Amino acid sequence: MSHSTQSATVPHPAGHSTEEIRRDMRRYLIIGVALMIGTGMTVWASLIDFGSREINIVAALIIASAKGFLVAGFFMHLISEKKMIYAVLACTGFFFLALMYLTLLSMAHGSVIQIR
Repeated sequence: MSHSTQSATVPHPAGHSTEEIRRDMRRYLIIGVALMIGTGMTVWASLIDFGSREINIVAALIIASAKGFLVAGFFMHLISEKKMIYAVLACTGFFFLALMYLTLLSMAHGSVIQIR
């Protein structure tokens, strides 16, 4: 029997080739290692006295932000969904500003609702 094996162009049931899956797996492994290194850096930074508590908190937040970007950007695929992300961000900004405007407007008029 002759079995012909096709190389990297075999389509996956989800429409991805074997080469694409290997590339994505490599990317996920690199991101996973980067997250482990980031966790180690967080622990290491917590043991260092930078001189003030505020600087320690800023260092921890910078490391946490980088790790959050990696998780959200790559594992949640937000890097490739730019148009949708900007649309959701615009809607969020619009509603946030509208609610802040209504709050400030009601505070400016000084109307107080009394519940008896």
